Amino acid sequence: MKILDTNGFGKVVKERRKKLGYTQKYINEVSGISTSFLSDLEKGKKTIELGKAIYLANLLGLDLELKERN
Repeated sequence: MKILDTNGFGKVVKERRKKLGYTQKYINEVSGISTSFLSDLEKGKKTIELGKAIYLANLLGLDLELKERN
């Protein structure tokens, strides 16, 4: 899936979390990421912290790859 905005990124994170059977509370317990941050991220809130978002994506096993446009 090509992610074009914060809504798309949040959707991918939420889908992956649910596929793994993780609750927001579980993510909080194992990573220290607050449930409110995760909720905002999954809803596509634009004022998220990029470092936390990337950490969470990696924690969920999502690969983030930067590709050059032609």
